[in-house]
Amino acid sequence: MGKELTSREQDYSQWYNDLVIKGNLADYSAVRGCMVIKPYGFALWENMRDVLDKMFKDTGHQNAYFPLFVPKSLFEAEEKNAEGFAKECAVVTHYRLKNDPNNKGKLMVDPEARLEEELVVRPTSEAIIWNTYKGWIQSYRDLPLLINQWANVVRWEMRTRLFLRTAEFLWQEGHTAHATAAEAIEETRKMLDVYANFAENWMALPVIKGVKSPNERFAGAEDTYCIEALMQDGKALQAGTSHFLGQNFAKAFDVKFSDKNNKLDYVWATSWGVSTRLIGGLVMAHSDDDGLILPPRIAPIQVVIVPIYKGEEQKALIDATVLPIIAKLKALNISVKYDDADNNRPGWKFAEYELKGVPVRIAVGARDLENKVVEIARRDTKEKTTVSIEGIDAYIKQLLEDIQQQMFNKAKAFRDEHITPANTWDEFVHILDTKAGFVSAHWDGTAETEDKIKELSKATIRCIPLDNQLEEGICILSGKKSTQRVLFARAY
Repeated sequence: MGKELTSREQDYSQWYNDLVIKGNLADYSAVRGCMVIKPYGFALWENMRDVLDKMFKDTGHQNAYFPLFVPKSLFEAEEKNAEGFAKECAVVTHYRLKNDPNNKGKLMVDPEARLEEELVVRPTSEAIIWNTYKGWIQSYRDLPLLINQWANVVRWEMRTRLFLRTAEFLWQEGHTAHATAAEAIEETRKMLDVYANFAENWMALPVIKGVKSPNERFAGAEDTYCIEALMQDGKALQAGTSHFLGQNFAKAFDVKFSDKNNKLDYVWATSWGVSTRLIGGLVMAHSDDDGLILPPRIAPIQVVIVPIYKGEEQKALIDATVLPIIAKLKALNISVKYDDADNNRPGWKFAEYELKGVPVRIAVGARDLENKVVEIARRDTKEKTTVSIEGIDAYIKQLLEDIQQQMFNKAKAFRDEHITPANTWDEFVHILDTKAGFVSAHWDGTAETEDKIKELSKATIRCIPLDNQLEEGICILSGKKSTQRVLFARAY
C-alpha cells in the first residue's frame, strides 16, 4: 500500500516525519521551512482550537485581531523582547515589484518602492498590541483588559520539522492588562491551569506545571510559567507557556491608568500562548509503529463504520442496520464516518483508519446481521470485541471515555517512570544517554552553571515544578549548595 512507516526503534525522527505525511496531517510546501496543513490535520487543529476558545471565553476573555506587520520602531521599544526575537525576524523592506528590464518576464524589487519604515512580520504581537492598548486604557474602569487572538506568526527557523518547528505556524496569543501585580500573576497562573487542563483532559497528555529558569524565560518577561510534556523518545516538549510581564511593556509603550484615588500608574501585563506544535506533541506522545493514535475527545473522526458485503442486496441490508446506529451516535455528539465506498477493499480501509488513528472501528458483515452483532476494534490497544447492536450507542459512548482515560494513564505511567533523580554529574549524563526523560537534579541557581550544563550535555532546565519540595543538596556540576532539585531534559 505504500503506507509503511519507519519504526520508532529504527529511527524515531523519521517515524515522526513519515507519520505526519502518511497520516495526512501535513505536507511540505514550496516555501522553505513552511508547511501545508492538510484537511485532516486542520480538522484536528480546529477541534483543539474550539475547546481552547471556549475555555478562554469561559474565563472572561474576548477575541480580537491585530495586524501581521509591526513597525520596526515599535518592535524595538521593549529592548529585551526585540533582542530575544531579532535573529528570527522576517522584515519587509519594499512594497512593490516591477518588470526586470534585463530579463523579460521576470520581476524585481522596485528600488523606488522602499518603505519609509521597515515592517517586522510578527514573531509575537506584544509590541503592536501594547501600542494599541495605550489608546484603550485610561482608568481602572478599563481594567482588566482580557484579549486573545488566533493568528499566524513567523519565526525564521533554519532547522525545521513539521508542526514542531516551522518558519510560519498557527497559534493563539493572549494579552492582558491589570491594575495590580497580584491580579496579573493570578491571570498568568489561571491560564497555565487552563493549558494543563486542556493537555491532560482533551489531549490525554500528562504535563508538569512549573516556572522557567531566568535563562529560559520569554524575552521581556518577569516570570515564565510552562507546561512540560514527555515524548516517547524521552525528549521533553514545551507544550504551553504563560508569562507575567510585569510593567515592562506598559513602560515601553507608556500605558498608564488612573486608579480609584486618581493616581497614575503603569498597568501590569501577561501574555500566554499555545501553537500547532501541540499536534506534533500529540503524535509523538501516543502513536505507534502502525500509525496515529488520537484521543477521542479531539479526534476528527471518533468512529468509522466499514461494511463487508457481496452484492447490492447485502449492502442494502447492512445500510438498513447501520444508518439508525449512525443517527443514534450523532445524537450523542459522536462524529461518525460510514465508509461504504466500493473503490477499496475492507482490509485496505482497516489499515487506512488505523494509520489515521480513528479511536473506534466498527465492521458489519452479512453474518453479523443474522446474529444482530457487530465487531468493534479500538485503536489504542487493537482489541476486538463482538457487541450486540442493541444498546450499541451507549456502549460506544462509554468505550470512547475508556479509551481517553486509558491513553492518559498509559502516557502518565511512561512519564512517571522517566523522572529519575541524579546526585552526581556522571549519574546525570548516564541517565540522559541511556534512559532519557526528565532528570531531577540539584542546580546552584546560577546562569553560568546552567549554560555549562547545556553545553556539556545538551540538556536544559525544563522547569522548576510549582509543587517542588525544597531540600538541601549540592549542584551536580559546580558542587555548590542548592536548595531544590529542578527538572532537566533534552528537548524539542
